[in-house]
Amino acid sequence: MSSPERPFSLRSVALPAFLPTLLFSIGEGAIIPIIPIVADDLGASLAIAGFIAAMLMVGELIGDIPSGSVVSRIGEKAAMIWAALLSVVGLVVCLLAPSPWVLGAGVLLIGLSTAVFALARHAFMTSFVPRHYRARALSTLGGIFRAGFFIGPFLTAGLIHLTGTPQVAFGVHIVACLAAAGVLLALPDPMKILRAQQLAGPDGVPTTEGGRFVAQEAHGLFRTIWNHKGVLVKLGSGAAMVAALRSGRGVMLPLWAVSIGISDSSTALIIGIAGGVDFALFYLSGQIMDRFGRLWSAMPSLFGLSVGYFTLSLTHDLPANVQWFIVVAIFLSLANGIGSGILMTLGADLAPKRNPAPFLGAWRFTADAGSAAAPLLISLLTAVASLSIASGVMSVFGLIGAAIFARYVPRYVPWRKRDETPPEA
Repeated sequence: MSSPERPFSLRSVALPAFLPTLLFSIGEGAIIPIIPIVADDLGASLAIAGFIAAMLMVGELIGDIPSGSVVSRIGEKAAMIWAALLSVVGLVVCLLAPSPWVLGAGVLLIGLSTAVFALARHAFMTSFVPRHYRARALSTLGGIFRAGFFIGPFLTAGLIHLTGTPQVAFGVHIVACLAAAGVLLALPDPMKILRAQQLAGPDGVPTTEGGRFVAQEAHGLFRTIWNHKGVLVKLGSGAAMVAALRSGRGVMLPLWAVSIGISDSSTALIIGIAGGVDFALFYLSGQIMDRFGRLWSAMPSLFGLSVGYFTLSLTHDLPANVQWFIVVAIFLSLANGIGSGILMTLGADLAPKRNPAPFLGAWRFTADAGSAAAPLLISLLTAVASLSIASGVMSVFGLIGAAIFARYVPRYVPWRKRDETPPEA
């Protein structure tokens, strides 16, 4: 019997997939609001603090290249364990960093490990979850990730209040990584169970889809990008804009808080509350996309993010700038939450049915390029102009992304024909 037909329950992946993901995400959520603050405490300018925060996304982009090969060689469970331990190394570097540049090196290591952990987690779910349940499982996985980003900042805020030092956030992530690795070590490997049961593929040869996923991605990433350059340049550029707006938010909000004098613990608390709004909407976004079409989720999200960035750009010097910061942070989370899962869903819609893995790897790499570029651009614009100008430019990117999606989503993912193979560019 093939894997799509076997009995399955989400409970069967709750511990091996969801719990380590929740732990790792709590740790990551704990440090993201704090990286620019720690850089500022170490003497970095606002622009340099933004650059150091960008190293997280740059590390993920670089890590996307070898991560498929790593996972295919050592397996999903081992890759997640080693990625968590690599994160610990990067976190210790951050915790002991005597200068902003050493801090940046540690953040880069954390980004590399995050890329490997994310791919291993994705490959695990691709392998273990039958196709019929996969969308629900991945949607739940996305919700677990957002839950971590909701919980993490609250832990950081409380510990900063107790200890008086923002570096305590790195300790939270260290504990989270060790706990995730411990859970993975303690639990049996579901992939070994699958192999022991010799669940066969269509050709009758025992196999797992996750192994095929990562191997194909590792060996054909840049070739696949070239083969699908039409759709990746057109619709993929819109995906990069979405990713840029999302990662830019993670850098912009902490930098803004530093620039207007909000305390470290209050910054973490505000971003944590905003993360709760983001988390609460992940299921609604999926419902909107499935019932009304992809644009009904993507367009409100992009317009909302654009409005949020633009509003923020006008509030820096207002007497009520702290209140405006809180409102905009929550509004940006509302806009982002409405678009939860849009990139993953569009990637699945666009991928060839017979051999989707290589395209999905190229699609993720394209989006991650936007994630990595946005914080670097914010840092550059802050250095040569101001943080307000950087926020205004991000607002323009939101409108450009909306225009791209409005033009190309109906062409490549026509809603009434969404089950048909999308046209090649």
